[in-house]
Amino acid sequence: MNIALSLLVLTALALVLGAVVLFRREGYRKQAALMLTLAIVMAINIAIWTLPTPDGKSLSSEAQKEQAPE
Repeated sequence: MNIALSLLVLTALALVLGAVVLFRREGYRKQAALMLTLAIVMAINIAIWTLPTPDGKSLSSEAQKEQAPE
């Protein structure tokens, strides 16, 4: 689970950087806006999985507990 969340963060950062580059070019504004939209969706998904609930548990910690022992 940690690897997936790490890749999600890195991908969101890459999308933001790519969108900034595309915003500077002419004719690529729609693609840049779509990249930013996807990065925002990914950031919200990361927050959902990592932020704790009022009882102090997060979805990622609960998912790690429920995995089969090695």
